Amino acid sequence: MKKVLLTTVGLVALGMTPALAADLPARAYTKAPAVAPLPTWTGLYVGAMGGYASENTSDTFGIKGGFGGGTLGYNWQTGQLVLGVEADAAWANINANAGIPGLLTASAKIQDMGTVRGRIGYAFDQVLVYGTGGYAWADTKLSATALGAFTVSDSQVLNGWTAGAGDEAMFAPHWSVKAEYLYRSFSGETFFSSVIPGGVATGTLNVNSGQIGVNYHF
Repeated sequence: MKKVLLTTVGLVALGMTPALAADLPARAYTKAPAVAPLPTWTGLYVGAMGGYASENTSDTFGIKGGFGGGTLGYNWQTGQLVLGVEADAAWANINANAGIPGLLTASAKIQDMGTVRGRIGYAFDQVLVYGTGGYAWADTKLSATALGAFTVSDSQVLNGWTAGAGDEAMFAPHWSVKAEYLYRSFSGETFFSSVIPGGVATGTLNVNSGQIGVNYHF
């Protein structure tokens, strides 16, 4: 009888197994969270920037002032190495004045300037530290006023080179913010050659500048 009972219990259990399995709640399967891709610096970007510049001199009458403009560039990233090329152009009010007001005054002003530079940097995921250097230009105007009424002025584009370093960080998808230092050295030019025989020759102009900017990456 014990054997029969055990056999009966076994058969009943086997018969109930499909029904019990059907009554069991379905196992919940959760999807593994998606892993966000590591940021890449490769691609085209555009932005806006602004800052302050001053002539590299202890002279009280050295030019100084602010500037602001736009940036266009492209990066290539391989591993943590980032190579790039960048161009910027800015309106500027970097100036200095000297003389005796009402009698004779002279002024010098960088009214526009820009650069075309290469960049090489090292990426720490969302942070890029880089060095930069290349070509620099500055549209410079010299003016002289006598007796507060008679004014002559002349503008020349100064050409030179620039070098510096910066730090850029991604703070949102497609967006980055940067801080940058540039040293610019411009060769001299001759002004007022159509007014004064031989004109007025200027020497080398060296300018330190610090700027901040924000870029949108495509």
